[in-house]
Amino acid sequence: MKPGSILINTARGGLVDEDALLEALRAGRLAAGLDVFATEPLPADHPLTRLDNVLLSPHVAGLDRESLVRMALVAAASIVDLYQGRWPDGRVVNPELRSGWRW
Repeated sequence: MKPGSILINTARGGLVDEDALLEALRAGRLAAGLDVFATEPLPADHPLTRLDNVLLSPHVAGLDRESLVRMALVAAASIVDLYQGRWPDGRVVNPELRSGWRW
C-alpha cells in the first residue's frame, strides 16, 4: 500500500498479515481500522492495542435486527436444503464436510 494509506479490515482477520501490518504501523507508513483479527478476541496485551494510528473495535456487524433475521432465514433454508438432499452451496465454509455429510 502507498505510504499514508489507511487499511480497513472488517472481513476476516486472516486476510491481513498482522506482523507486516505491525511493521508498517510502527514505521508510520500506514494507519488501520480493524474489527477482525487473526486471534479473536484480541488479547488485551496485543501490540495493536498500543498504537496511536490504529482504531480497533469488536466485530459486531451481524448484531442488528435485520442481520439476525436474515441469518435465521438462511440457517433455516440450509437445514431444509440438507433435509431434502440438497447441499446449501455458498453457505458452508468447509467444503470438505460435504462428502461425509449424513442426515
